[in-house]
Amino acid sequence: MRLTAIILVAWCGLGAGVAHAEDRQITVIGEGVITQAPDQAVISVGVSHQTSSAQMAMEMVNDAARAMIVALDDAGIEARDMQTSGLSLRAVHDRNRNGDERPLLLGFSASNRLTVKVRDLEAVGGVLGTLVKAGANDIGGITFGLRDPKRAQDDARRNAVADAQTKAALYADAAGVSLGKVVSISESGSAMPRPEMMRASMASFDAVPVAPGELSVTAHVTMVWELAD
Repeated sequence: MRLTAIILVAWCGLGAGVAHAEDRQITVIGEGVITQAPDQAVISVGVSHQTSSAQMAMEMVNDAARAMIVALDDAGIEARDMQTSGLSLRAVHDRNRNGDERPLLLGFSASNRLTVKVRDLEAVGGVLGTLVKAGANDIGGITFGLRDPKRAQDDARRNAVADAQTKAALYADAAGVSLGKVVSISESGSAMPRPEMMRASMASFDAVPVAPGELSVTAHVTMVWELAD
């Protein structure tokens, strides 16, 4: 019984020491933001036609798609930066009929869509105008981004750590304590928004005014310090 009591006392003392160490910690979340101008754009562009014949509808969009690819090549867009991202053919019915009537076949709709990467932002407006002249009648969106997003993300992470260190030092000073060693560092997430700047069905024009704006790359880090005496 005496031996058991000694072990229990020792265990309780150890547990109290652990709890005390955990109580003397400070946890801070740091945020880092990098604002940077984009250096590339991705355009979603397509062509669609509806006619009474499925074959004719496909021929029309195929001819337009070929013309768009040739126009992009003439504009200096490399083959690696063009990709077919959608191809469809469907029957179009009039379903606004009486319940006892079969839907009326109106024709067939075909579409072909390309995803185009433009590495020179000054050329984006001209490329859009060229595509419309070649037959594009649907611009689905423009997304601006960075060729090397990892560098911006790493800079944001460094800023997040610096922000956490500044906050921790401020809190410790205000509380009259000192910071000890770092116990843990964990990333709470990072984000790089790529806003769609425009979406529209286009008529005919020479060039589209485009404003790339800036991108904000954000990182969050959670850091835990021991508090020194």
